[in-house]
Amino acid sequence: MWIVRLALRRPYTFVVVALLIAVLGIGSILRMQTDIFPSINIPVITVIWSYGGLSPTEMQDRITTVVERAATTTVNNIEHIESQSVRGTSVIKIFFQPGADVNAAEAEVTSICQTLIKPLPPGITPPLIIKYNAAGVPVIQTSLSSDSLSQQEISDLGNNFIRTQLVTVNGAAVPVPYGGKSRVVNVDLDPDALYARGISPDQVTSAIVAQNVIVSAGTAKMGSVEYDVALNSSPEVLSDLNQIPLRYANGATVYLRDVAFVHDGFTPQTNLVRMDGKPSALLPVLTNGSSSTLAVVKGVRNLMPKIQAGLPKSLKVVFLFDQSIFVSGAISGVVREGVIAGCLTGMMILLFLRSWRSTLIVATSIPLSILVSICVLYALGETLNIMTLGGLALAVGILVDDATVEIENDYRHLSLGTPLRQAILDAAAEVASPAFVSTLSICIVFIPILFLGGVGGYLFSPLALAVIFAMLASYFLSRTLVPTMVLYLLPAEERRMKAPPSAKRSRQMIPQYMTSEGSIDTTRIEGTASLPVCVSIVGRTVSPQPRSLSRQPG
Repeated sequence: MWIVRLALRRPYTFVVVALLIAVLGIGSILRMQTDIFPSINIPVITVIWSYGGLSPTEMQDRITTVVERAATTTVNNIEHIESQSVRGTSVIKIFFQPGADVNAAEAEVTSICQTLIKPLPPGITPPLIIKYNAAGVPVIQTSLSSDSLSQQEISDLGNNFIRTQLVTVNGAAVPVPYGGKSRVVNVDLDPDALYARGISPDQVTSAIVAQNVIVSAGTAKMGSVEYDVALNSSPEVLSDLNQIPLRYANGATVYLRDVAFVHDGFTPQTNLVRMDGKPSALLPVLTNGSSSTLAVVKGVRNLMPKIQAGLPKSLKVVFLFDQSIFVSGAISGVVREGVIAGCLTGMMILLFLRSWRSTLIVATSIPLSILVSICVLYALGETLNIMTLGGLALAVGILVDDATVEIENDYRHLSLGTPLRQAILDAAAEVASPAFVSTLSICIVFIPILFLGGVGGYLFSPLALAVIFAMLASYFLSRTLVPTMVLYLLPAEERRMKAPPSAKRSRQMIPQYMTSEGSIDTTRIEGTASLPVCVSIVGRTVSPQPRSLSRQPG
């Protein structure tokens, strides 16, 4: 009751609060990230070890098993570990408990992997460590093709030019392109030439490594000018690698061109992508789980024309898959259904209460309750998705209860002749407890959802929070804003209820012909015309005939 009295004493305060809710709610909608599902924060770290030439069995026994055992003893919050060993490669996926700090986990995994390098097979390099979560899925896929460029050139442009610029989009994760051919410098050895000159492949490798180097020799000062001195033995032209000397024997120098051929080539191709029957490369773009699909796709589409301006004109970039179209369709569908539900609710109120003022009050409280829920969800870090919007759409039909019950009770007191202000106070006092219990009963239904774990908890918790906050906001507004609006919008209804109806005025003409005993005083209606009315006397209806009445003796 005290809050209703406060609302009636300070009406402008709660009008300002309603305007503040509207401004903050609209601002939250504009700032909130939009996605198809809530963020599913199940952190996963992948550790990829590479050791060329080792068989799958050796990779499993000498690398994978050793790393798994070390990780389980030093890394915290591990849920389970999955691993796969193939020739020359070991992929270890470490799944962590929901809510674990993925950054701290990455630091722990990195530190233990660095300490394991020495006991692992000699010459192994540090692993590639990648962190992601279950929400990291491809949101857009780009096809790279050309009629004039080779497959290795297409793959090189996608990996070294397009990919390095797309990663600047906030929230985007861009893996290595699929398809194409990874561009490398190939040295094709001639076994017969090597045998004839007594040179082993290891000697060729050592000569290339020793002579294809860049060494800094410091500076040389000549007079007042200081020059940089560089000993650069790395050739600037690829064909110059053929001029590397391998050995000097019998007065002749053996060059690399004598036993091998150096050219621009590619690694053995393990996957193939075709578009319209032509070889191409596929460049997927993923989200890192902390950014919305719409924001990432919009950033990629806006940046791609700038990237293409620096690429060959013959390279064709085509977007094959865009998940933002489905996300936008799903979100707009939920919003449309929610608006339809709100309109139908307003029509039903108008039909039963038959007052556009009451309908306006209820129609104002519903969107304000939804905006309050959106503000709280934004403060909690949630996103606009089909779960949160579905919860709000579900709550639309329930939000009408508090305001409708309040207004209907106001009407009842007004019909009893109670003044408007007192009617508001009396009506609020009568429905305060039942409305509060009803609101809590609805909220309690959704409370168990908050205790769900795993993927189900991440999916349905935002829906439950949206309904709970909207219901609590609806009850608060029914105690504050609704009485304020009733005070200013329903005086006309109060005057209409106090005015005597026309039917009542017509019935008041009859008692002037009645006596105090309840009988008809014919002396007062002598000589009158026929009466088109029926008079009820002590439960019996008298229907006068259409004739003149005269006074009879006795």
